[in-house]
Amino acid sequence: MLPRSRTLPSRIHHDAFEERHDIKHYLQVEVQPKAHNETEAINPQANYSKCFDDDGRLKRTGTFWTATSHIITAVIGSGVLSLAWAIGQLGWVAGPTVMILFALVNLYTSNLLSQCYRSGDPVTGQRNYTYMDAVKANLGGKKVMLCGLIQYLNLFGVAIGYTIAASVSMMAIKRSNCFHKSGGKNPCHMSSNGYMITFGIAEVIFSQIPDFDQVWWLSIVAAVMSFTYSTVGLGLGIGKVAENGNIRGSLTGISIGTVTHAGTVTSMQKIWRSLQALGAIAFAYSYSVILIEIQDTVKSPPAEHKTMKKATVFSITVTTAFYLLCGCMGYASFGDLAPGNLLTGFGFYNPNWLLDIANVAIVVHLVGAYQVYCQPLFAFVEKWSAQKWSKSDFVTAEYDIPIPFCGVYQLNLFRLVWRTMFVLLTTIIAMLMPFFNDVVGILGAMGFWPLTVYFPIEMYIAQKKIGRGTARWLGLQILSVSCFFITVAAAIGSLAGVVLDLKTYKPFQTTY
Repeated sequence: MLPRSRTLPSRIHHDAFEERHDIKHYLQVEVQPKAHNETEAINPQANYSKCFDDDGRLKRTGTFWTATSHIITAVIGSGVLSLAWAIGQLGWVAGPTVMILFALVNLYTSNLLSQCYRSGDPVTGQRNYTYMDAVKANLGGKKVMLCGLIQYLNLFGVAIGYTIAASVSMMAIKRSNCFHKSGGKNPCHMSSNGYMITFGIAEVIFSQIPDFDQVWWLSIVAAVMSFTYSTVGLGLGIGKVAENGNIRGSLTGISIGTVTHAGTVTSMQKIWRSLQALGAIAFAYSYSVILIEIQDTVKSPPAEHKTMKKATVFSITVTTAFYLLCGCMGYASFGDLAPGNLLTGFGFYNPNWLLDIANVAIVVHLVGAYQVYCQPLFAFVEKWSAQKWSKSDFVTAEYDIPIPFCGVYQLNLFRLVWRTMFVLLTTIIAMLMPFFNDVVGILGAMGFWPLTVYFPIEMYIAQKKIGRGTARWLGLQILSVSCFFITVAAAIGSLAGVVLDLKTYKPFQTTY
């Protein structure tokens, strides 16, 4: 039989949950389970066994490699496809420089955040199961609610963004074949709605995987797919540069007066596009929002933060190298006309079979990435609901469903209904506002400063008791304030892009 899902409280602990029905727990997560017997209360290490960890939960089995695959799945997402466009707005000097700076900031703050997984002692301290749990343990107060609101809105937004990106890739397969058959004479316009619905149906099925631990295989498949399409994009870029015989682009990015599919670039649009590029790069690196949840799957010893630090360094180094190669080669290929989506903006037409492989890899990757990002949100809603309605069988009961050759699946009716409704809602919103680059920029801006910089720095300061006014405190605050202004600038640029798109937009009638 499969182990009971961590997203729902064990029935063994019903007595603990029945004590906590008041509304103040609305934005809180499950607390540490009480010791089961007197021996465990006296000796916490008694919980260590072949089956259970020190907190009484099932033994965590995550390793450096599974953590790395989760991070790469989260980081190398649809954002990589917009990097050629982003570098095209900033130019050969600012583009790669900004990308490296974002990588360094993410690497540093992710290491700070990983040390907040346990409160107190980094090896034996109390575990914080989620990002919001860590904020509650280290900062408390209204910041817990603020963090929860920002984090889960960001995860909700990412689900919408991935639905848009997946539909664009599915259409690209159809369009590239249509274009190839017509010899370039047919513009091959089509609606994205059917493709978004198809992606939504797939996510309804995969969203029934109970929790984070059980999506590790999907994450590994998704990580392999991300390397596949990134490599294809890189290879096509190198081939295009060789075909052109020169490297395109300029030191300062897209020139004023350049004619694009959106019209002629004015001086004001140059500013907006440059700011939007910051948001696109920020989105390409955003994964801190689920770092604690990933770390909660890692086994110990060694200490979880040590494994996570190695996984973070390896993952961000690899992804930054891929980002620089893909973004720079894409810009070198197309210069000012670099498409917003490298593999679907029809910068490349041939070989069409290779483009099809790359876009299939994108879709498979986004199916997995959607789950990696949404599992923390699923877990939060289900834990809160189980605490609120602990006596309701609809919310807490699990029914064993035998599946041939796969064992037993534990069906929970609330999980089935609520996750299906969530996927349905994200799909409808994606159909309403299918602006790939603008959505990517807004999501990057919304999540970068608060979740990647501000909360990790504030929690680290509180945990390490860094004195106010000290050199280290000042350094951390300067980093935080600088990133805040970058976030504001990126949000303004992306919102300006949305306003521009809305002028020619009709709901549910967008075609590519």
